[in-house]
Amino acid sequence: MMRLRTLPLARILLVALAASNLAARAPDQTPADLYGPLFEAVQAQRIFPDGKTFVDAVPRIAVDRIMAEYAAAPPADDAALKAFVDARFIIPGTTVPDTPPMPRGLDLKAHIAALWPILTRPALAPEPGSSALAMPAPYVVPGGRFREIYYWDTYFTMLGLKADGQQPLVESMLENFEALIADHGHIPNGARTYYLSRSQPPFFALMVGLSDRADPESRRRQLAAMQGEYAFWMKGAECVAASGACDHVVRMPDGSLLNRYWDARDTPRDESWAEDVTTAREAAGRPAAEVYRDLRSGAESGWDFSSRWFDDPQNIATLHTTEIVPVDLNSLLWTLERTIAAHCRALAERACVRDFDRRAGDRKRAMNRYLWSTSERRFGDWDRRTGRLTSNVSAAGLYPLFTGWANRTQARATARQTDAILIAPGGLRTTTLTTGQQWDAPNGWAPLQWVGVAGLERYGHSAEAKTIATRWLVTVDRVYRETGKMLEKYNVEDQRPGGGGEYPLQDGFGWTNGVSRILLDRYPDAMPDAAQAVP
Repeated sequence: MMRLRTLPLARILLVALAASNLAARAPDQTPADLYGPLFEAVQAQRIFPDGKTFVDAVPRIAVDRIMAEYAAAPPADDAALKAFVDARFIIPGTTVPDTPPMPRGLDLKAHIAALWPILTRPALAPEPGSSALAMPAPYVVPGGRFREIYYWDTYFTMLGLKADGQQPLVESMLENFEALIADHGHIPNGARTYYLSRSQPPFFALMVGLSDRADPESRRRQLAAMQGEYAFWMKGAECVAASGACDHVVRMPDGSLLNRYWDARDTPRDESWAEDVTTAREAAGRPAAEVYRDLRSGAESGWDFSSRWFDDPQNIATLHTTEIVPVDLNSLLWTLERTIAAHCRALAERACVRDFDRRAGDRKRAMNRYLWSTSERRFGDWDRRTGRLTSNVSAAGLYPLFTGWANRTQARATARQTDAILIAPGGLRTTTLTTGQQWDAPNGWAPLQWVGVAGLERYGHSAEAKTIATRWLVTVDRVYRETGKMLEKYNVEDQRPGGGGEYPLQDGFGWTNGVSRILLDRYPDAMPDAAQAVP
């Protein structure tokens, strides 16, 4: 049994205060901040094929010394720059972790169980100069280039861990997220300094629902963490004007408040610096800082990148993420408000119950008004510039069913639309458009399969839910039998590995393992059903 550390009471009491003080605190320095001209040279000259490699490197000597040596004798060419970096940094991927070989010939469920120890990491105290953030307890990484814990990935990974009896690991990852909120005021995109300027879709309240700890002390700790996260997402309410937006908060035309994705920085992402600089150059007539903010905010959405955020579906330089009020984000914040109210109710904190019941009610009314189209009979994202839903139809429209705020009529219409245009031969499509972006067709992603299946089942649309689950499982199983791998994403049109994106296809893979594992339990006859249903 894994021994879990309990957060000190003093740290718990600081959680909500940390979020309110976030703006006044100096942010942790990212590799771009630390290494300035060296960082830009490495990324601009693509010394490493993947921009994430250098920002995950650990310096062998003090940062000040590295920069002094770089200033004194700048490398003359790419080869010299590579040699300079290799001599002064431990480069990720140059050492192979000591892990046992995977057994061969396992079925899908057994293979997933065998992957958990390989993807699990011990508690982490970062080395000086590392971009990694501290992790007080063991955690699971997605795999491949993703060497750290990621926010929304973790919920879907937890589903599989729970199904496989790995409850102590579920609890330890919750502890890590509680610590991140206490230390940084929010859960960052991932556990790296260069991710601290943004979060990801707020699934923490749903993670709390997977915990077996319901004693008053645990509830108070969970409540403090959820309130800290809520303060982060709603901080913009203090500065939003009568119409407009501030930070994550948008004031709608009727005066109500909803939320958007928003990164606190307006510079190229450290891990994708070269790609962002190229995109900004191609965005004719737009300030580079505006493009960088929209790229970063698209990364906060988890959908990096998708035509959901573009004016021209084929041109990433037209993205305008910060002008969009997304249906998924607001559905999850409604769940956070409801879960805070439920914890307050259990702890007899009546003022808190009244406050968050009201907030959830206000948000639901605003979502019904702005994120549902009666004429089109669909949920979608609202564009602040046009005052109406965007034309993009995507699996994000299933979040109101997944979180439970849709009414029966809305759910029925959503199920019909899903069956008509989003269900593909190999699972649930991400969008209906093929653009070359990884969060568009023909790709399907594990988290959206679960959102679709759980949401449709919740409202009694079991046939559509089972179709998605069975087709997805046969796709995952088919690729596993051909490659021996669990992948980050899949082409659900042709039932093969997915494509697109800023980096090669990754294997591992945390959320694919988690969703596939829980679907195997929920639909034990899925594999033969799917094999018969799909040509």
